[in-house]
Amino acid sequence: MPGAPLSVRLRPITAALLLALLTSTACTTENSPTAAQAGQTLKKHVLQLLEERNAQNVTITDPGGKNIPCGDGKAKQTFAATGVDLPERRPETLRSMLLGTVEHLAEYKVVKVETMEQPVRVADETARTVLILDSPRNGRYAVSGETECLQPE
Repeated sequence: MPGAPLSVRLRPITAALLLALLTSTACTTENSPTAAQAGQTLKKHVLQLLEERNAQNVTITDPGGKNIPCGDGKAKQTFAATGVDLPERRPETLRSMLLGTVEHLAEYKVVKVETMEQPVRVADETARTVLILDSPRNGRYAVSGETECLQPE
């Protein structure tokens, strides 16, 4: 197109550049972790939360680390631990303390809380994890969680 105006000659080049840009960003738009990566984050957050609360005798009640199929070729992972509070405060106090602490560890937002007499559910959209903050009895922390359904690898 040697005799064509400059704007006409640049159209194919512009289209090619635009297509290249769209193609390169299409693959990187989804910055979602894998189930295994989110599972590691989940484990870290649960244990860090109990450590921040100075929980004693921390016991892992669900070691996680396994992909649990949840449809469409995706999987989720779980993890749970308990710990002892000294002194032995009431369950609603411990749930409140866990909630106040978890919001400082990561970007957890409350998903469900009706009263502090029931478990509190929080989620971190970036990490793709959900935690359940609980206390089954005086002086006992119980934190469990799961990842969202994610690509296994």
